[in-house]
Amino acid sequence: MTDTSPAPSRASGSQSPARGAARTLDLALIGVFAALIAVLAFAPPIPVGNAGVPITLQSLGVALAGLVLGPWRGFAAAGLYVTLGLLGLPILAGFSGGLGVLAGPSAGYLLAFPFTALLAGLGARAVVRRSRPRWWIPLLFLVALGASVLCTHVLGIAGMSVNLGVTLAEAFVMDIVFWPGDVIKSLAAAAAAALLHRAYPALLVRHDRQRRHSPAGRR
Repeated sequence: MTDTSPAPSRASGSQSPARGAARTLDLALIGVFAALIAVLAFAPPIPVGNAGVPITLQSLGVALAGLVLGPWRGFAAAGLYVTLGLLGLPILAGFSGGLGVLAGPSAGYLLAFPFTALLAGLGARAVVRRSRPRWWIPLLFLVALGASVLCTHVLGIAGMSVNLGVTLAEAFVMDIVFWPGDVIKSLAAAAAAALLHRAYPALLVRHDRQRRHSPAGRR
């Protein structure tokens, strides 16, 4: 008797392991960058101003997550870090953790981290795809700083206004002290991200191409 059943598709058989490996790599990178943000949070915070919000290196890790991983993995990495911190792990600034931090003056900054990484990732993807490598550092710097201004600082100001009982104008004045540090951290993140994208272009560009050409990416 002749077997007339259709032969298994080589294409589907070859794509499944590739997709599985890509997803495993994505999860690993998300975990690594969430851990990186946590490690940077352990650096001693620098108290400034009178709002009770210190300067920390968390935002450097958030910028790196977005600039290196792109929008969705960057969002996931920063979101994982924030979620674990709110669940009680002492990985937030000053070795703090738990929902109680949401009542503090830095709550808005913390909740903004995933969205800052998302916005930075969207900008980084456009920069790496459409510009020459020699322009990457200045453009990625503008992307990182813009994402910080539009997300971290806006939500941070709102959080201080609510939790400290001050006006938005007063909270804005309190926030100004963080701007010089953000400029420096954005420049450092841009330089590191440009170096990584030169060395490992698959981190962002090829990853996005694979997602577009995969069946899951064509939904």
